[in-house]
Amino acid sequence: MRILLFLLTNAAVLLLISIIFRFLGLGDMLNQNGVNLNLDSLLLFSAAIGMSGSFISLLMSKWMAKSSMGVYVIEQPSNATEQWLLESVRRLALGAGIGMPEVGIFESPDPNAFATGFSKNNALVAVSTGLMQHMSADEVEAVLGHEISHVANGDMVTLGLLQGVVNTFVIFFARIIGFFVDRVLLRNERGYGMGYFITQMVAQIVLSILASMIVMWFSRYREFRADAGGAHLAGRQKMIGALRALQRAHDPEPLPDEMAALCINSGGASRLFMSHPPLEERIAALQKL
Repeated sequence: MRILLFLLTNAAVLLLISIIFRFLGLGDMLNQNGVNLNLDSLLLFSAAIGMSGSFISLLMSKWMAKSSMGVYVIEQPSNATEQWLLESVRRLALGAGIGMPEVGIFESPDPNAFATGFSKNNALVAVSTGLMQHMSADEVEAVLGHEISHVANGDMVTLGLLQGVVNTFVIFFARIIGFFVDRVLLRNERGYGMGYFITQMVAQIVLSILASMIVMWFSRYREFRADAGGAHLAGRQKMIGALRALQRAHDPEPLPDEMAALCINSGGASRLFMSHPPLEERIAALQKL
């Protein structure tokens, strides 16, 4: 239902944008300047390319996580730690009202964890060896609650679909800019000239950078919700303790891009490109709950 509603919303957005283009006369303006483009067809083409990439990434997310991070999935616990992990995730998942996720461990000296998966009832929650070594049981429980909240909130699907929407508009506007430069400025009247390909490529890079700011803003907003969910499932003081433990740790090594927005902790970056809010702000938000 979440996916259906989001797709219907996106379809409505595309329809609204098409109407706005017609109202502003963008198509006529382009035609008058020799840029003969069917904007509706281009918009649909861009949506097909942008959204399909996101859906493929979502479908492959668990496999990609296991492969890229070397996640060992616990099927039959071999020691007390693995047994405790499974029991903790099962209890938290039950409290969040979702199906039991797969539980895994990946080798990393840094304290970190992430959740991924196509749906809330078919997810993966993984923790690093560093997290298990450097955090107390209460702090690990809070981190697991944070990741379970990501799953319960449908953050993986929503973030993937948002990425698909911004990809759509990046492709759409990059091609319009490329056509405009090629046909109007360089006055190429046949086919696609080098001006189109070069301009379209540069425009796509620039627009992708701007679009990533939108995705990262949403990711930061979502982190506050996951922290609140972790506090609800495991306890507010435990969640605050886990974030303070992350503050004491050294800056972690960055995870792959497809995992970074789904983890408990992330490396430093410019504010506009941060997938996570500063830990101080996250702790202050929890203290106000």
